[in-house]
Amino acid sequence: MAYDVSPTARTLMVLELIQNSPGITAEQLGDKLGVSERAARRYVAILREADIPIESMRGPYGGYRVGRGLRLPPLMFSPTEALGLVMAVLEGPRGAADPVETALGKIIRVLPEPVARSTDAIRRVSARGPDPGARTPDPEITAALVTHSTDCRRITIQYQRHQNAWPMDVDPWAVVVRRGRWYLLCWSHTKDAQRVLRVDKITQVEPQAGLFTPPADLDPLAAVEEHLAMGWRYPIEVEIDASREDAACWIPRSMGRLEPIDDTHTRLLASTDEPDWYATQLLAIRAPYRILAAPELQSAARTLAHRLLSATPDT
Repeated sequence: MAYDVSPTARTLMVLELIQNSPGITAEQLGDKLGVSERAARRYVAILREADIPIESMRGPYGGYRVGRGLRLPPLMFSPTEALGLVMAVLEGPRGAADPVETALGKIIRVLPEPVARSTDAIRRVSARGPDPGARTPDPEITAALVTHSTDCRRITIQYQRHQNAWPMDVDPWAVVVRRGRWYLLCWSHTKDAQRVLRVDKITQVEPQAGLFTPPADLDPLAAVEEHLAMGWRYPIEVEIDASREDAACWIPRSMGRLEPIDDTHTRLLASTDEPDWYATQLLAIRAPYRILAAPELQSAARTLAHRLLSATPDT
């Protein structure tokens, strides 16, 4: 059955087929387009009349290929292909003046509007840095998540845990990229709580009929970083003799949550699996502080203090 498309669209389809399958024959072109072999040859002739160098390859396996000197027409991406390219770019380091940033903007401009809007939002909230354990999620799953997030539509997902997939009903607030890892920030109706889920562990997405309203003051990246700072083995509480604004200059959001006690004192709440590492991070605080919780962190801080004192012997 012939495709219900215009001759111009069929001509562009012929060019794409030849580019993707060098050596494709007129008969094969006709089969893919749903037209006769003669019609396929006519579309090739139209391309040549437009000064596009379509070469004929001779021999029993001969066909068509694009010759040198072709000036490409506008590129055509499927939403999944375009989002896959955007995902790859977001995972790599780049600066504002990087030509890749300009190319990324062009890709986003040709995406379907809902995907482009949510993808551009991801670009604004993505935080980069090396993470060798990061895994790229499935582009189709990611495209579905960002689309339903943009549409504020409730979804049911299958989430992989310990070789089993568990269903969860969630409101997908945002998709966030942090240090090469992709996260879904959502409200879980299954757990009746805010959750941060690994996108590469989501195996299926099904839209529901209901819509949702995200929190009005939502900062997706801040919410993800604060969430990732909690839930580890050793709970931490540190009192800092400085305002919350000053403490925020020394303590990144990924280190924990800062709560003002008063104008000159701040509480840091967090957790860690690595007290020795966390003790070294606290050295960035440029004010007196006291570790009120986590005996493991207190011990690690004392060990670190002895090491620093031994590094500066009396003279």
